[in-house]
Amino acid sequence: MNQSVIGTKAMVVSPHYLATAAGARMLEQGGNAFDAAVAVSACLAVVYPHMTSLGGDSFWLGYHHSEGKVRGYNASGRSGCEADIGAYAGQAAIPNRGIGSIVTVPGMVDGWDAVHREYGRLTWGQVLAPAIDYAENGFPMSKDQYANTVHNEAVLARTPETAAIYLPGGRAAKPGVRFKQAALAKTLRRLAEHGRDEFYKGETAMEMAGFLGRSGGLLTADDFANHRGDWVTPLEGSYRGYTLHQMPPNSQGFSGIMALHILEQFDLGSIEHGSHEYYQLCVEALKLSFRDRNRYLSDPAFTEVPLERLLDKGYAAGLAAKIELNRAASLQSEPLGSDTAYAAVTDAEGNSVSFIQSLYFEFGSGVVAGNTGILLQNRGSFFSLDPKHVNCLKPSKRTFHTLMPAMACRDGKPAVLYGTQGGEGQPQTQTAIFTRMVDYGMDPQQAINEPRWVWGRTWGEPTQELKVEGRVPAAVLESLAAAGHAVRKVKDFDGIMGHAHAILRDEQGFVQGGSDPRCDGAAIGW
Repeated sequence: MNQSVIGTKAMVVSPHYLATAAGARMLEQGGNAFDAAVAVSACLAVVYPHMTSLGGDSFWLGYHHSEGKVRGYNASGRSGCEADIGAYAGQAAIPNRGIGSIVTVPGMVDGWDAVHREYGRLTWGQVLAPAIDYAENGFPMSKDQYANTVHNEAVLARTPETAAIYLPGGRAAKPGVRFKQAALAKTLRRLAEHGRDEFYKGETAMEMAGFLGRSGGLLTADDFANHRGDWVTPLEGSYRGYTLHQMPPNSQGFSGIMALHILEQFDLGSIEHGSHEYYQLCVEALKLSFRDRNRYLSDPAFTEVPLERLLDKGYAAGLAAKIELNRAASLQSEPLGSDTAYAAVTDAEGNSVSFIQSLYFEFGSGVVAGNTGILLQNRGSFFSLDPKHVNCLKPSKRTFHTLMPAMACRDGKPAVLYGTQGGEGQPQTQTAIFTRMVDYGMDPQQAINEPRWVWGRTWGEPTQELKVEGRVPAAVLESLAAAGHAVRKVKDFDGIMGHAHAILRDEQGFVQGGSDPRCDGAAIGW
């Protein structure tokens, strides 16, 4: 298995090698980490369409050397003005796919504009150029995209505009075949020429809103025109000398800080890595954080999230005392979408960006909006139709969001950038990667390569399971099952474990990058 890539100045990591290369090219052209991050994000929206699109959301954590602080940008969309519980009268839940699942405005393009406008150095056209090129001239269909396309053929075939792109001739293009997206290329060219407002107020917005109106969708032209993202102050925690930064609600980021605060109560480094005790402590700490996340997380404009208490170290100590080494706590959790793309960049000036984007499910709603080539997300399908639920659907509301890029600082400067694809698995994999690097001294690639787990319930499955990769010793799997976990062994390097990536700036000032072998990613450093 590969070792971490080590650079002396800069590093780019992402789940697709072409997107990583696009970011590296921006740095070579004189851009900074923010230019590179936007280029990577836009490129992923083209070459990784089963995981992300212009029709989805994103969250950004950034550190600019001139400011000396971490800032966040929430580029997630709100529900439409016509989206309320009454719009789904007679239904038990919002549909997971199709027109009915399109509830929230896509926020990602606004995120590109905000990040680039605030900190970028290259032109808007330069950072979008790689994405335009791959949409217009094509790229080789990856095995991952092919497998996801085949798995979702029925969903993609429902909408003619979607099928025409992703099922040419009625079937998925084979791996290695040149895959073009002509309509998306035209949309990206309009964005490059006219800027952010083209997506929310221009021809592209009118085409998306018109298509949705003709199809019985809930989003209107006004919903697109009124969209705005927000610069926010990231949440902070600490773990063994590191300052932890996560996005505030509506992101589930606080659950990642909570889990590490709980684990800090144990001398994890003295416990054998990969042992029953290691997995038990990590899983149980995360389950405790999920309990509070499920109880409180939604749009803070509509509900109070008691973050001061949840992130208090005293509260974490009380939770840690409830963990039993040989007994699995009982907890039920709703299944969450798992298809996402995480990436990170750090440059020679010390700027760093940790960001994540998603359609929620693979290929999102499965609906391409008219002639735009844009797949629209189904993120809003996680809203509850129970008016008493904290995450109940209301107009102009952001939903409970799984996306959570992470950044950890030492001495006030970025030291670890990390994140993953994976819905419910995001805080779990983040916890695994970070503890492996901090408590066990692993480099980013080793931390990513080691066997992983994911606890929760998958869509269509009736039970809460602890899925564990088969490389974990049989004796450990047996002891976890004896403790009450519903253990299911999955294949090694299974994609269900997410696509994780990380950058570490070590004590010598070198930058180490790790990319997940479970995806098509790459790390490029120099």
